[in-house]
Amino acid sequence: MKDIHSPSEKDYIQQLSIDCVIFGYRDSQLSVLVPKLNFRGDFWALPSGFIYQNEGIDEAARRILEDRTGIKDIYLEQFRVFGDAPRSNIRFLERLIELNGDTLGDKRFDRKEFDWITRRFVSIGYYALVDLNKVVPRKTELDESIDWYPVRALPPMIMDHHDMVKCALETLQLNLDQKLIAFNLLPETFTMREVQELYESIFNRAFSRNNFQKKILDLDVLERLEKKFTGAANKAPFLYRFRNEGVAG
Repeated sequence: MKDIHSPSEKDYIQQLSIDCVIFGYRDSQLSVLVPKLNFRGDFWALPSGFIYQNEGIDEAARRILEDRTGIKDIYLEQFRVFGDAPRSNIRFLERLIELNGDTLGDKRFDRKEFDWITRRFVSIGYYALVDLNKVVPRKTELDESIDWYPVRALPPMIMDHHDMVKCALETLQLNLDQKLIAFNLLPETFTMREVQELYESIFNRAFSRNNFQKKILDLDVLERLEKKFTGAANKAPFLYRFRNEGVAG
């Protein structure tokens, strides 16, 4: 795959990669940004990349995320290292060759690249929380498409990428209140109902309105603004914003 990617010719740390679970939220739905690979057959994979020899791993993750989302101000956290002994790209690439022959479009497989990419890789998992409305998803030369998919209705992904999403979601649930990170998924201003719908989407269950509102207000991190007038006959809800905008990053 020399003409397509050529990782072996770049100054990357060998057998170490980064996989990113990018969470976004819109229309009461928690979603994940997932590319579909541009090969014959249905192959989806998390946004991934490699680390340069002179680059920190957080720096590499931010570079990969900016390349995929077009934005820099992203909440980013490392959640787990995936390094089981049987973990390998070889089965995926063998299936790829089975369906595509020795070519990808007009590009031929390069044996050097095949050997480089099919070694056992240890992957560092990161999850990111983004305001979905600010993201312009970007394809790489290996992608047929890139789109948002509901976190509980993902396409069939390669290798252990489903396990990565599951682990990232569990970590997000554990960290949600302790690190006050949920607000990274919302626009600058929001209603209390929108906060509750976000939590319900993340935990996949309903919350009592009164108890939830008390819990969030007791965190003492929100600034109440003017009411949100919708023109409806019912009482207009207040708008809020997160008081400490320095949480993202």
